[in-house]
Amino acid sequence: MEPTKTFKDKILLIFKGLAMGAANKVPGVSGGVVAFVAGFYEEFIFSLQRVNGKALKLLLKGQFNSFYKYINGKFIVLLFLGMIVSYFSVSKILDYLIKHYELYVWSLFFGMIIGSIYYINKGFKSWNISTIIFLFIGAAIGLSISFLDPAKQNDNLWFVFFCGIISVSGMTLPGFSGSFILILLGNYVLLLVDSVNALYDTIADIFSGDFDFTNNPVRLRMLKVLGVFTLGSVTGLVTFSHVLNYILKHYKNVTMSTIIGFIIGSLGVVWPWKKTIYKTLEDGSYMLDSRGEQVVENYTRFIPQLNSETYWAVLYIFIGILIVLGLEWYGQKNRAHNN
Repeated sequence: MEPTKTFKDKILLIFKGLAMGAANKVPGVSGGVVAFVAGFYEEFIFSLQRVNGKALKLLLKGQFNSFYKYINGKFIVLLFLGMIVSYFSVSKILDYLIKHYELYVWSLFFGMIIGSIYYINKGFKSWNISTIIFLFIGAAIGLSISFLDPAKQNDNLWFVFFCGIISVSGMTLPGFSGSFILILLGNYVLLLVDSVNALYDTIADIFSGDFDFTNNPVRLRMLKVLGVFTLGSVTGLVTFSHVLNYILKHYKNVTMSTIIGFIIGSLGVVWPWKKTIYKTLEDGSYMLDSRGEQVVENYTRFIPQLNSETYWAVLYIFIGILIVLGLEWYGQKNRAHNN
C-alpha cells in the first residue's frame, strides 16, 4: 500500500469515492469493480478487515490516534467522503431520470449488467465440471427469480436492516451488484432514491430555517428507514469483508461461477420493456398506498415494438455495455502504468 501523502492524492481518492458510490447505486455495476479497476481494491479490503477486535479495544481505551492509524483512517475517511457526496447527487439524478425516462434508464442498467457478466467471466479461468455445475445452479436460481415479479416495497425496519447488509456486498465483491439485489427485494427506489432524497431535503430545510418536516410523518419515517439502512450497510461492510475473505480463500471458484450464473439468469428482472400493472378502484382511479403512490399489482413482460423509442432503448443497452468495458479498459491501462 502506498500512503496518501500529497493533496493531489487526497483529491484523487475522493473522486474514486465518488465513482464507487455512484457505481453502488447503479444496478449491474458494483463499487468493487470500480475499486478493482482503479487499483485500490486490495487497500480497501485491507482497511475494512482492520475494523476488528483490536481496533475496538483501541477505541474503547481512548487511543483515537492509534485507532485511526490502525484502520488506515485517512484512506477510509477520504474514500467514504466521496461516496457520501455521490449518494446524494446520484440519488437526485436517478429520481428524475426514472420518473421521466424509465425505459432508457432500465435499458442502460440492462446493458451494464451484460457488460458485467462479460467482465467477470473474462477474469475467471477455472472452468471445470464442478464450476459449470454451480454456474447452472446459479443460472437456475436467477432464472426462477426473473420470472417472478419483483418483491413489493417493504419498509419494515428489520427487512431494511437486512437490505443494508446486502446492498454493500458489491463493494467487497467485484462484479456483484448489491443494488441489483435490492431490485429483486423490491426496495431499490425506497432505499437508494426516496430515503436519500428525504435526508437531502431535510438538510436543505434545516439550512433554510424550515422545521415543518418535524410534523411530516412520511419524512420522519423515511429518515428512520435511512438510518436503519445505513446501520445495516456499515454492519454488512465490516462483517462481509471478513466472511468474503474466508469464502474466497476456500471456495473461490464455485462462488464466482455461481455468481456468474445467478446474474445471467436474473437478467429478466431488469428487462427494460416491462409493463407495470397498477391496482385500480371501482371508479377506475389508481389505488394509492400510505405514501400517495400507485399500488403495483404485477409486472407484465412483453416484446418491444419496432419504433423510435425502442431503437433508442437498444442504443442505451449498448452504451451500458460500453461503460463497463470502458472501466475494464481503464483498469488494464492503469495496472500496466503502475507496473
